[in-house]
Formats: sequence, C-alpha cells, structure tokens
Amino acid sequence: MSHSKTSERIQPYAQAAGGLDSLKSTTVTLIKEKVPGSRYKTLFHQNQPDGFDCPGCAWPDREHTSTFEFCENGVKAVAAEATSKRIGADFFARHTVAELLEQSDYELEQHGRLTEPLAYDAASDRYLPISWDDAYARVAGHLKALPHPDQASFYVSGRTSNETAFLFQLFVRMYGTNNFPDCSNLCHESSSRALPQTVGVGKATVVLDDFEHADTIMVFGQNPATNHPRMLNELRAAAKRGATIVSINPLKEKGLDRFASPQHPLDLVNGGARISSLFIRPTLGGDFALIKGVAKRVLELDDAAVAAGGGRVLDAAFLAEHCAGFDAFAADLRAESWPDLAAAAGVPFQDIDALAQTYAQGKAVIATWGMGLTQHRDSVAAIQMLSNLMMMRGNIGRLGAGLCPVRGHSNVQGDRTMGIEDKPAQAFLDRLRDVYGFEPPREHGLDAVDTIKAMLDGRVKVFFGLGGNFAMATPDTPRTFEALRNCDLTVQISTKLNRSHLVHGRDALILPTLGRTEIDRQKTGPQGVTVEDSMCMVHLSYGINPPASTQLRSETDIVAGIADATLGAGKVDWLGHVGDYASIRDEIAKVFDAFHDFNARVAKPGGFHLTPASRERRWLTPSGKAQFIVNALEKDTPIARARALHGDRLMVLMTARSHDQYNTTIYALDDRYRGVYGQRRILLINREDMVRLGFADGERVDIFTVWHDGIERRADGFRLVEYDIPSGCLGAYFPETNPLIPLDSVADVSNTPTSKSVPVLLRRAAAGSARLRQQLPDNDDRLLEL
Repeated sequence: MSHSKTSERIQPYAQAAGGLDSLKSTTVTLIKEKVPGSRYKTLFHQNQPDGFDCPGCAWPDREHTSTFEFCENGVKAVAAEATSKRIGADFFARHTVAELLEQSDYELEQHGRLTEPLAYDAASDRYLPISWDDAYARVAGHLKALPHPDQASFYVSGRTSNETAFLFQLFVRMYGTNNFPDCSNLCHESSSRALPQTVGVGKATVVLDDFEHADTIMVFGQNPATNHPRMLNELRAAAKRGATIVSINPLKEKGLDRFASPQHPLDLVNGGARISSLFIRPTLGGDFALIKGVAKRVLELDDAAVAAGGGRVLDAAFLAEHCAGFDAFAADLRAESWPDLAAAAGVPFQDIDALAQTYAQGKAVIATWGMGLTQHRDSVAAIQMLSNLMMMRGNIGRLGAGLCPVRGHSNVQGDRTMGIEDKPAQAFLDRLRDVYGFEPPREHGLDAVDTIKAMLDGRVKVFFGLGGNFAMATPDTPRTFEALRNCDLTVQISTKLNRSHLVHGRDALILPTLGRTEIDRQKTGPQGVTVEDSMCMVHLSYGINPPASTQLRSETDIVAGIADATLGAGKVDWLGHVGDYASIRDEIAKVFDAFHDFNARVAKPGGFHLTPASRERRWLTPSGKAQFIVNALEKDTPIARARALHGDRLMVLMTARSHDQYNTTIYALDDRYRGVYGQRRILLINREDMVRLGFADGERVDIFTVWHDGIERRADGFRLVEYDIPSGCLGAYFPETNPLIPLDSVADVSNTPTSKSVPVLLRRAAAGSARLRQQLPDNDDRLLEL
C-alpha cells in the first residue's frame, strides 16, 4: 500500500468546483473501492424518501428531490461502506497492532470493512475473534467493577441515529453518569453554547426554502465544495436569481468562487456559475473583531440615516418588540476603537465598510457558518456578535432570513436533541425520571477535552466510542494517545479500521457495525432509523445493500446488548426494542413533546420539521426576548503574548480538511481544489511570509507550537506551498497537525479546541529526531518557557 513520490505535485486548479472532474472522481472512487457494479444503483437511493440518508454531511434534502441527490464526497462516503474489501480474523492473524500502527491513516482506511467482533490479546499483540455475548459480558464486567460510574466516558459520533442515541443516553444515565463527550465538542459546540444565550435555541432559524427567498447570504468560515457540496446548488440558484453572496474566510475557497453543477449540463461546458461577488479575508482569529466592526458600522449608517431624516437602517420595530439589551450593546459599539477593530480583524476599514453596506442593503439576509467560526478562543463571542448583528435588522424569524450554523456529520444535531449532552438540562432529566422511574445523575459530565484529561490522570478507566475515530479527531495527539493507553478498557463500535483501534487500553474491543447503506433486518423486518439535519428536519433512512458480513450488528442492537448485559431488563426491555425500532420512537415521544406522533409524522415523505422557537420569534431566554450580549475585544490573548515574544516570526496555523477527506477519514491523497496532489504534509503560506522568514517554495519545515506549559509540540517534515492566504497565517490538514493543538487551548465557554488559531514557529526540517532545543538559536530558549 505504499505511495510513490512521483505522484506528489502542486498544480494550481483553474477550473470551477464541481464539473466534469467531480464526475470523474466519483467514477475513480467506485472503481478503487471495488464497489460491485450492481451496487451503483445505491447512489440513486441516496437522500431519497425511500432510501438512505447520506452518511456524510448534514446538509438537508430538497422536498422535491431530483433524479440524484448525491455529491462527489457523498459518493466517497457511500463507496467506503459499499466496498468489497473486507477485514476479518485472517487479516489480524497476519498483522500485529504494532505493525498496523506504522501504516498511514489512508492505508488503514483502504483495508475495507470489519466483519466480526474482536478482542485485543496482549500476549500476541493481535486482535482475536470473540463472540458477541462474550464481548457484551466483558464490557459489562468492566463497567460493574468501577468504583463509580463517572470513571467511564461514552463518546458519540455524529453518524449515530436518533434511535441509537436515545437508547445509549438512557443506558448511560441509568448506569449513572453524564460523561458524554461527542464530536460536537470538537467542532460545533461554540454554536450550541452561544445561540441559546441570544435567541434561546442552539439551532438554525432557517429552512432550506429560505435560501430561495434570501437576497443576501453571508458565508462565514465554510468550504462547501468539500464539506457539504450540495449547499453549492442552493448558492448557485441564489446567485443566478441575483442574490448577493459574500464569502468571509481567510482562504478564497474554489467552490465559493465558481461552481459547475453536475446536475446542470450547460455548466459543464460554460465554466459554471459565479457564486460570491464579495470576498472578505480576515486574519485567523479575526472573526469577532470583523463582525463587531460590521455591527459598529451598521450603527453608524443608522445614525447617519436618522440625522438625514431618511429611513432607518436598523429594524426599530423588531428591536422594540422582540429584543433586550440593545442600548448597552449600542453604547459598547460606539466606544470601540476603529483602529483596534481593523487591526484585530486583519482587514482594512474599507473591507468592513463594504460588508456592512452589503448587509445594510439586504432585505432578507441569511448568515451561515461552519468550523471557521467555531474553533477559536473567542468563537462563542463571535457567534453571539453575529447573532447581535442579525438582530439589529430583524433578520431572524422571517422569510428568507436567519441564522444557519451548518453541522458536520449527518446526525450530530439529532444526537444532541436525543440527549447526548454532558451538560443536560434539568427539565430533561426530570422527564427521564418521571418516564422511567429512576433518578438520573445531575452533575455535569465530561466533554471530549475533559475526558482526555481525566483519562490521563486516571479518573476515567473505561472509554467507549460509539463511532468515530477519537484518537485522531482530538487535539494534542501524543497526550490523547497516552490517555487512551492509560485506560483499563477501550471499546470501539466501527465499520472500518482506524487508529483508535490501535491506540487502545489494556483491554480492548472492536465491535463491527452496519453502515447507513445496509439493510438492518430485525424480528419485525427491515428497520429504518431517523436523523435530524442542520435545519431541524427529521426523516427516515433505510439501507438497501446486503450487510458486509453476517456477523455485523446494528449500533442499536449493540447498545441494547451491552445495556442488557450491564443493567438487565428491570426498567427497560432493551432487547425487545431491538426487534422493532418504532417502539424506540414511541419511547422518544414519551420524553420529548416535540416528537409527538413520531412514527406517523416521520412516515410521511421528507419527515417533519422540529421548528425552533426562535424561528417563530419566541425567545426561550431568561428575559423572554432576543438578548443582545456585549463582549469586549480581548487584547491579551495567547497569540498576542506569543507575538510579543517572537515578533513577526510568530505565525498562526489553521487546520482544515483536504478535498479527499471527511472528518478523519482519508479517501485519497489529493486536494484538487487547492492544487495539492499525492501528499498531505503540506503547509500553505503567503509568499511574502515565506521570503521574510527565509524559506523557499517546496522547502521542508518543522512546525513548533508556542505555548505556556513547557510541553514540546511539533509536527515535522511539511512542504511549504506558496498560497493565497493572509499574511501571518498558515494552513495545513488535520489530523496531521492535531499534535500541535494544546489540550488546554480551547474556546471560552464551549471548550472546543482552537484548531483554527494555533500560534507556531517554523524551522527548516531537521534530520532524524533532533529535539526542539537543538534547532533553536541560542537566544530562543524562551519558546520553551512561554
């Protein structure tokens, strides 16, 4: 599975996103994964009412679907499940864990589907077959032996269905803990913590149809062409009818420049449609200052309009009827310094003014954002500032306008709705108590970052992973590895091999599960599961392919089996629910009023909408109003302190996906839209920075984090690639650069790792494994002490 260096090249991509190259890539993917031709029909059931929900992103489906509702990266996700490649006991008989650890994440992905439950054998350093019943008993034995339930932590990936998530949280809370780290902690938590304080609900206030009525769409920190390509069809349609689309992102991403839709043949010959008419390029970590600057400028425009006797820029009626705290917010804006805002944003005043004028001229404005906005220290403040900005002109709760946080994995939002939450609401816990007759734990549990810390210091002894690749998705990789290896037991429920299976506790289990595309046959027949997309639509998903192995079990089945082995069937008939998932949906309806008549409502094509109160201008805040929140522009930041010591040698790094990647899953080694082929250890850098630092394009460098705790964090051997990125900023892929993110470098309030703003220094690549101190100038020991 070796990779030839001759395929490594940098070749700027001149075409639009999508187009014929996207169609070609889907074909290559299906062939590489050895997907049988008979299963190509699977694609035409993707995101259809009678088919399965894409196992990739959480972008919603159109009510009236087209012939095909899949995208290039959706095909990659489906092909990864539908592959004919298999991993069974014979594979592990040939490979020790130590040998497999030497393989890249891409190589591990390419081995194929797991086919049987496995247990780690320390004597041989291999995984050996184990029966399902014995696996369940082993998990139950470890859990029952713990002195306290809080010594176990239960991670959930966003691919998990509502039915599985509900049973899982019920099992874990009956067991006695709220330790529910989940993938949202690592990516989208800042939105979930910011919005309830401003508009009362941490979800989108828009539905897909609002994009048809918006005249202005502001896209913050997103790369739709890679992360949720079907969004580009909505942006394309909006641009063609004359809507103004603004991209706010340090990188000028290809898909937000021009897009050739494979669903529109004319696009394939005419170069596609122009998407964004304005690009604003803040520095990394500059979003809060930029948005606050736009709000300040909008207030100034309103003041000027009032002085001239013209119409208001602000929506005075909305502010008076629906909002609280505006006067204090306006006073804070007026007191803020323009030079400070522009410097912190990394853009000139003219850019702030252009964005403010565009926003002020819009009659129906949508603000949409991704992880470019959520993975900074001040992310919660930035999202609250964006909410403030939208409230200023009444752009919440009306047609064609609203807030649109775009989630990642297909059911990350549904999992949170079902109770996968380390800080559950007391009313929810009361409802569980009343319905099931037990007292749920009331103390807040551990999120992802705090789970790693607890495993490191021995407070957590059992780690349970319901999907995902925790070892590679998390920050401070060497410390995360140490934490997992410090556990008595690690359990991974997975479809394919990944590094989390190889970085394990003293006892370890791999429990293989069905994929979203596969038929889940139980006692009452094939079962459907439900998911909730980024815009709160809940719908059914039915697999259509035969399972990859007769030994696979569904996630729901596995969770029920472990719950029964651990707790028995005294209060919940866990195994009975497996026979008919409709019974689980009935249980969900008992706990959540919004899911009344769940089975009947979800049976309708397209499902139903969980309408957030904020969409209807009902504000579930303490004041009962949409709440303006004042946040100061912070100047004493880790990046500012690092720059004070290192001057302009200090750079700020953002991590990102490549185009052939979904979360930590590496499908191939190309990043077509950024012109990177056959390699992943690359570092995007501005030409002026490269020259100023004394490097050359193509040179190899080692990257070192500047942090205060004395721990050396480094990532070696990255190829410099000259790129259009703001001065002082760097871009690289995760998980390769996750070792650089300190475990305690997190967003305020949300505790999300600051993966988009890591202070670093660069050195020419050192030979071998030379230590950091040996590569620094004599007067630069302060790097180790900062």
